[in-house]
Amino acid sequence: MGEQSVDTGLEENARKSIAEGLNAVLASTFALALKTHNFHWNVVGPRFQGLHNMFEEQYTDMYAAVDDIAERVRALGCIAPGGLGRYADLSLVEDAPDTPPAAEAMVVALAKDHDALARRLRPLIGEAGEVSDEVTAGLLTDRLTVHEKTAWMLRATAA
Repeated sequence: MGEQSVDTGLEENARKSIAEGLNAVLASTFALALKTHNFHWNVVGPRFQGLHNMFEEQYTDMYAAVDDIAERVRALGCIAPGGLGRYADLSLVEDAPDTPPAAEAMVVALAKDHDALARRLRPLIGEAGEVSDEVTAGLLTDRLTVHEKTAWMLRATAA
C-alpha cells in the first residue's frame, strides 16, 4: 500500500514535503540513537558509569521519538521508511566507527550530531508553520529542545 488519501486541511504537496523532511529526521534520529547505543556499550575508562548512564537516557529518548516521528509521517498519509539501507541514505548522522573511540571523542561526536540534527529541524519547523501544520511544528520544536539540551550537556561533560 502506498500513500493514503488524507483531508485534514493540509494541501497534498505540503503533506508530502513535510513527510519527506520528517523521514530524514526519522532516519537521522534512528541513526543517532543507534550510535549512542553503540557508545553506551563500548565506553571505557574512569568516566564509564556516568557516560554509560547518560548515553542510555539519550538513546531511550530517541528510540521513543522515532515512533512519534514515524507515526506523524503516517498521519500525513505517507510511508515511513524502515530499512537500514534507506535510513543510511536519508540520515545526516555518520555511523559509529568499527573501533570505538575514546570516551572524550564519543562525547564530542555525539554533541556534533545533536547540533546537526538541530540545524536540520529548524527549517522544517518553519516549513510546517508556513503551511499551518502545527502538529508537526510542535513535535519538531519539542525534538529541537531535546537535541539542543543534549548537545549542551554533552559539551559540558567534555569541558
